[in-house]
Amino acid sequence: MPIKLENVGIAVRDLEATIAFFTDLGLTVLGRQTVSGDWADTAVGLDGNHAKIAMLQTPDGHGRLELFEYIHPDAIETKPTLPNEIGMHRVAFSVDNIEDALEIAARHGCHPLRGVATYADVYKLTYVRGPSGIIVMLAEELKKG
Repeated sequence: MPIKLENVGIAVRDLEATIAFFTDLGLTVLGRQTVSGDWADTAVGLDGNHAKIAMLQTPDGHGRLELFEYIHPDAIETKPTLPNEIGMHRVAFSVDNIEDALEIAARHGCHPLRGVATYADVYKLTYVRGPSGIIVMLAEELKKG
């Protein structure tokens, strides 16, 4: 089954300061948005999920970061992770068929945090808890071509 890395999501304390840092390093802001609603609650697995987001792209056009600052629920402060700590927020992948991808995940004991959501008839997406507690987003584009 073909799979490609979509983006890496990073929850941040201050979206503007983080955007400034990454754009100074050479990334480009592709877009900004505020997300909330039932689809966001379902996909992410948080009630009342409401966040400001920005999508940034590397100069080569291949790498993307999705930065988000939670409005609700309140962000949880943690100590910065060390390079040898297991886990991170999430890694997102585009897949051709989300059901096939979920079957593969289930074989490894990995299941959606809440369910599969449909975003604006554009994507079907879900977060699954992957190995070592890593959150993995799977997204199937609905309007291909």
